[in-house]
Amino acid sequence: MDLPLAQAAMSPGPEQFPKTSERQPLPVVIIGNGPSAICLSYFLSGHRPYVRKGAVHPNPILQRKLQDIAGSSVVEQDLEFLSEGLEGRSHNPLAVLFDALVRPDGDLGGMAESVLTWRLEPKHLIPHLVLGKGPPGGAWHSIEGSMFTLSLGDWMELPGLHFRDWMRRKRKNLRNDRATTRDIAQYYEHYVKVLGLQQRFVCGTVVTSVKPLLASSAEEDRVEPLTASRKLYEIQGFHQTAAGLQSPFCIHAENVVLATGTYDSPAWLGADGEDLPYVFHKISDLETALQKQRLGPDTDPVLIVGAGLTAADAVLTARHSNVPVIHTFRRAVSDSGLVFNQLPKMMYPEYHKVHQMMTEQSLTSSGPYKGYSSLPKHRVARFSADKKCVLEDASGKRTVFNISMAFVLIGSNPNLSFLPSHGKHLALDPEQPVNSRRNPIDTDPFTYESVQEPGLYALGPLAGDSFVRFLQGGALAVTASLLKKRNVDLMD
Repeated sequence: MDLPLAQAAMSPGPEQFPKTSERQPLPVVIIGNGPSAICLSYFLSGHRPYVRKGAVHPNPILQRKLQDIAGSSVVEQDLEFLSEGLEGRSHNPLAVLFDALVRPDGDLGGMAESVLTWRLEPKHLIPHLVLGKGPPGGAWHSIEGSMFTLSLGDWMELPGLHFRDWMRRKRKNLRNDRATTRDIAQYYEHYVKVLGLQQRFVCGTVVTSVKPLLASSAEEDRVEPLTASRKLYEIQGFHQTAAGLQSPFCIHAENVVLATGTYDSPAWLGADGEDLPYVFHKISDLETALQKQRLGPDTDPVLIVGAGLTAADAVLTARHSNVPVIHTFRRAVSDSGLVFNQLPKMMYPEYHKVHQMMTEQSLTSSGPYKGYSSLPKHRVARFSADKKCVLEDASGKRTVFNISMAFVLIGSNPNLSFLPSHGKHLALDPEQPVNSRRNPIDTDPFTYESVQEPGLYALGPLAGDSFVRFLQGGALAVTASLLKKRNVDLMD
């Protein structure tokens, strides 16, 4: 491999890590190997987007701007200028820009062709390493494979490999233009292989520490002395070998990109007894219980807490096995913020079926959905050791239910335990934990670089981009920023 690496003397590190005698730091280390990291690796490997000759964008203002940059890579343009005035379903302007270039009228249901074409230009390669716990694709490999994605299948694809073409080669079909999570996970893993990115990926790695490297410690470790404009990061962790052993590693990088997503750390209610052994926070635990036949038509109901899509998936999964369900959530069924009230019925029939159940079959009413009860505007007061759950309504009235298991599915938070204070100092509100929706990492909107820590970048949900179609603009922003830094270094 052609990647320079500062390898600590404390341990040799796994075989997958490149080794050099010069002990130079890596230009970039990416933590996480989901679609954000994969897309960025594609960019950093020298793939560059150009405006396709003869392409006409339906937005006349953007079209005039694109005509002026014909023959030049989009990466080299004034991205702030190009994104000015565009609107879309992301708060990040470059996410909206790149999505508009790839899907010119995607939000209108149109099928206009991308205005971009791609060229592989090895001279623009930026050496990097991608560290991930599992196979390329990240959390997509942890989700029950038969579930369908919320986004259209085409919106899940990455540059350079059309998802529909890949599905046809696999002799698979999309349902309502949506794919299963298993298809998506396999597509991302195949993407890394077929596009030659696998040499950059080190899977089976767990990062335990990322911290700025002080000039004194850098000199002691015989790394190039730091200058005021050059900052290094030290990344420590371990690699899980095939034999189950843990091999520690310590590497240095000039830039670190956080692309860990938010799937690792499920959110908790904070209710009494929530840590009891029959209370779970992942839908995979429901699937395991069904596979091991711990649940069935004759068991006490399962309690499902939450009004999002994961909770809806849990309801569907339990009902498919005829397991009785008590479904509780804090909002009213008619609340406009409820995700079901924002989805087209024709495209998402299964989720609207759950919403219909939530609406028509409350605990106090009879309906056609035997074994299911909906409790809107309720909260969990406590769980007890004898598998009783106390629910409280908006007026404060409490009701006790016998349950077999509880599944608290109210979202998840990023696991940034490898950063000081779990990365709170990087967030928009440094007093609160990092949260992809309410409190993402505070980044420059046109570089995705941390406002608090130069050289530290955030991608995907950590920067507020929760959909695959929008995270690609972040990869464009990071690549453009890193190339500018490299050009400055060359001039120096």
